[in-house]
Amino acid sequence: QVQLVESGGGLVQAGGSLRLSCAASGRTPSTYAMGWFRQAPGKEREFVATLSWNGLRSYYVDSVKGRFTIFRVNAKNTVYLQMNSLKPEDTAVYYCAAEPGGRISTISSDYDYWGQGTQVTVSS
Repeated sequence: QVQLVESGGGLVQAGGSLRLSCAASGRTPSTYAMGWFRQAPGKEREFVATLSWNGLRSYYVDSVKGRFTIFRVNAKNTVYLQMNSLKPEDTAVYYCAAEPGGRISTISSDYDYWGQGTQVTVSS
């Protein structure tokens, strides 16, 4: 079992920045691939970013490329999502997730463990 706890969400003006954190605990979380997903009101959960277990491979949804960066510090069992140049359409609940095989994936069903989510609100 792996437990994930997100933090760092909040209210920010358009053009601002936030850094989300996802602290993992439990069984060897450093060997898992990690992902960030988000869900806006009335919409389905969507993929945002993913990172391999060793931090060498990453992938982003087109809408955040160049603005968001996913990275991890395995010594702290923590994965981060640095979000810059935020837009109102980035407003959503952001979830981190862990994929036991260590492989990056954009598919939510590949992830076995999920955090409770953290709210990000971007005002215009």
